[in-house]
Amino acid sequence: MTLDAVLNRIDTTLPEALDRLLDLLRIPSISTDPAYAAECARAADWLVAELNSLGFQASVRPTPGHPMVVARHEAPGKHILFYGHYDVQPVDPLTLWDRDPFDPEVQDTAKGRVIRGRGSSDDKGQLMTFIEACRAHKDVHGTLPGNITIFLEGEEESGSPSLVPFMQQNADELSADIALICDTGLFADTQPAIVTMLRGLLGEEMTITAANKDLHSGMFGGIAVNPIRVLTRILANMHDDQGRITIPGFYDDVDELADPVRAQWQDLAFDHARFLGDVGLNTPAGEVGRTPLEMIWSRPTAEVNGIWGGYIGDGFKTVLPSQAHAKVSFRLVSRQDPHKLRTAFHDWVKAQLPPDCSVDFHDHGASPAGMMTITDPAFEAARAALSEEWQRPAAFVGCGGSIPIAGYFKSVLGMDAMLIGFGRDDDQIHSPNEKYDLECFHKGTRSWARILDRIVG
Repeated sequence: MTLDAVLNRIDTTLPEALDRLLDLLRIPSISTDPAYAAECARAADWLVAELNSLGFQASVRPTPGHPMVVARHEAPGKHILFYGHYDVQPVDPLTLWDRDPFDPEVQDTAKGRVIRGRGSSDDKGQLMTFIEACRAHKDVHGTLPGNITIFLEGEEESGSPSLVPFMQQNADELSADIALICDTGLFADTQPAIVTMLRGLLGEEMTITAANKDLHSGMFGGIAVNPIRVLTRILANMHDDQGRITIPGFYDDVDELADPVRAQWQDLAFDHARFLGDVGLNTPAGEVGRTPLEMIWSRPTAEVNGIWGGYIGDGFKTVLPSQAHAKVSFRLVSRQDPHKLRTAFHDWVKAQLPPDCSVDFHDHGASPAGMMTITDPAFEAARAALSEEWQRPAAFVGCGGSIPIAGYFKSVLGMDAMLIGFGRDDDQIHSPNEKYDLECFHKGTRSWARILDRIVG
């Protein structure tokens, strides 16, 4: 079988693939620090050279920030776009690293062999699994596996300021039948997953002002309104006794979970007691009557992320503050419109203000949820391929966080995305001593070979 030949090629050339990954990891492509701009460009050039050597038509594309990499191989059949990012997080604090973060090595640990170094899991190791799968297919067949575009970003770790404009300007070139994103992880250590829903994010900062200056609480306490009391009352009103959010219209565009997906989630071995126990908790909060995975993946939230006002220094100061402040974030699901909800939140807060109080808002971003249309046969094909490789049933899962690129593929380019990754929870991404399990790099490459075999033929 030709697939078996490709998988065998991946197995026998693993040492060479590992050497190439280590070469890429040695490039300190830290996107958020202007001092590393040349290194980001060097990483882009390195990837272009690799992709051109495989037969892609690859090039560096300049942006106002760090460059994009676009590589194309035209062939008949379903057009696949693969996305990854070559930039990495800063390494501070350097003193907590056991070795130079840009001098990567393979290490033996109690849990097996790992690739240690900044970017090993997020996202250089992950994107190289796809490139190495293409390489093995080329070695066996003499050609690349189908109609593929590779799109690699250099600003993901610094907010992606150039991403949407670049996608808009190059929409015809980047549009495909489906996108593949390798920037997620396994559900469990040996259980693969495809993320099909991502929560959106809405951020708000508000300041409630009462008197025109701080007041002496002995002279004004009781007669003057205290903005901290006003603020905390409003925030406390944001949830009812059942854990539901009370902002009018908040749930209007929230869909219930589809029964087949709910059944898959119920079959997952999710231990919520351990999940909470690891952070010193034991009792699920949130909406009454919802399972823990529902609350993490498919239900919206409203959380107070910060609150301050008055005197908070050492000692004591009897003051009625002039202002009170809070930062509030909302995780959004389904069809919730962040801009509509922002207006609803503003109106809801203003309606609760007593006389002599005003409120100012400062917006902190707004992105909708990402919901993939899993009726495309490619989703089931990829799920079957992952199940074969890992010998455990892959599941369609949600993600409590936000991965904006998936939403941009939908809103800008009009295509769904499959988020398939091979990271593990203990990879320490964004932290000192980041690692990527050698097993994940190896089986991730084999997984992509199987997926490509099924969806592009």
